[in-house]
Amino acid sequence: MRPQTPSSRVPRRQFLKQAGLALATIQIVPPHVVGRGAEPPPSQRLNIAGIGLGGQGSHDIAQFPNENIVALCDPDWRHAAGTFKKYPQAKTFKDYREMLDTMKDLDAVVVATPDHHHAFASMEAIRRGKHVYCEKPLTHSVWEARQVAEAARQAGVATQMGNQGQASEETRRLSELVWSGAIGDVTEVHVWTDRPSRGLFDEYWPQGVDRPKDTPTPPESMAWDLWLGPAPERPFHPIYAPFRWRGWWDFGTGALGDIGCHSFDPIFRALKLGAPTSVQACSSRVNPETYPLASMVTYQFPARTDAIQANNAHVRGLSGRAAGGLAMPALKLVWYDGGLRPPRPLDLEDDEVLGDNGRLLIGTEGYILGGRVYPEKRRVDAGRIAASIPRVPGGAYTEWANSCRTKVPAGSYFDWAGPLAETVLLGNVALRVQMREALTRLTLHWDTAAFQFTNSPKANEFLRRAYREPWKLA
Repeated sequence: MRPQTPSSRVPRRQFLKQAGLALATIQIVPPHVVGRGAEPPPSQRLNIAGIGLGGQGSHDIAQFPNENIVALCDPDWRHAAGTFKKYPQAKTFKDYREMLDTMKDLDAVVVATPDHHHAFASMEAIRRGKHVYCEKPLTHSVWEARQVAEAARQAGVATQMGNQGQASEETRRLSELVWSGAIGDVTEVHVWTDRPSRGLFDEYWPQGVDRPKDTPTPPESMAWDLWLGPAPERPFHPIYAPFRWRGWWDFGTGALGDIGCHSFDPIFRALKLGAPTSVQACSSRVNPETYPLASMVTYQFPARTDAIQANNAHVRGLSGRAAGGLAMPALKLVWYDGGLRPPRPLDLEDDEVLGDNGRLLIGTEGYILGGRVYPEKRRVDAGRIAASIPRVPGGAYTEWANSCRTKVPAGSYFDWAGPLAETVLLGNVALRVQMREALTRLTLHWDTAAFQFTNSPKANEFLRRAYREPWKLA
């Protein structure tokens, strides 16, 4: 499958219209399919399979108590044993390709594998017409994100990326504040996380380390070759599996991939962001094996001249600046990980802390730190802004299950999640050790329509990855 051309992608304006329709439509979905506690009739229960069952995968599959969990797949059966025990009626597999070929009555799959399998497991399901819930980030590479989104669009399946906070009250409230002009025009956003360089994360999720020299034997319960999948061959080591894969270039997407899709989503919605025009990064020392201990990635986004219009379903009922359409200026978005943080706002009281994880939106008339508006006068005014965006009963998991039944797009369906994941993963391209010296002299300029960096052929090499035979995505 080729990268999308501009004509094959949903235009941004059309997407916003569809997203507004989706939020409006959820209010008229039949009661028996709305709300996690509402049990659908047997004829409408989904037959769901889980792919990747340790940690997050076990949590994800447990969010569908009113559906039929009919199949479970993981290459490490010891790691998946607890989930197997919880669903004794489900058939068990180590290879999701075999499972999808065998289980003809499947309606949907939940993908919570290590990142390097996300695109493959999702694409195998999409090709067979199955609905897909895939954990974040949607894929391991930028190219994969575009391929998976296009495949899902063509197949017409219900999809959702696992950035669960997109369905939250907090996400909707941030949009209502920004669209009502609570802090004026937003020109900068800063997002930070303490991952991975803090206590527990260091123990379970190493970065900034080299490949181990010893080669222990894989557990008998693990099919190591299946766990590796499309990644380059290497000996088993417990520093990779079952959980510590996230910081390794071959398997994970680092701190940015882990948290970026969560933290960028509310910003993309509130500020109507599309693709960035440039990305640059700086970091602690990097190597070809793992992501750095700490990094800072800066994205630049163009102005959005007609970002919000009064007839948009998202903003009906908003007053003032939004009523006639709200133009949004160019934006700088800065990501920090490894415990790095942005400068404190000058008027922030000394006893207020930025915290280990946070979000700061800076506007021409104030700022929003976390969910709190500054200065106090603007905060009082913001408290009068009425809720205007439909909420999501039951949260992101129920939203996707409803989408499988009704065809109403979920909030992070792949037409939304694909471009969001692309932006996140562009930051990882700029963190590559092979780019380090070049990026001290240039900023990477991104042309999303052409799917390339216009000033760095070397950077374009990292938009996709080579796959180990016989694995193929296209």
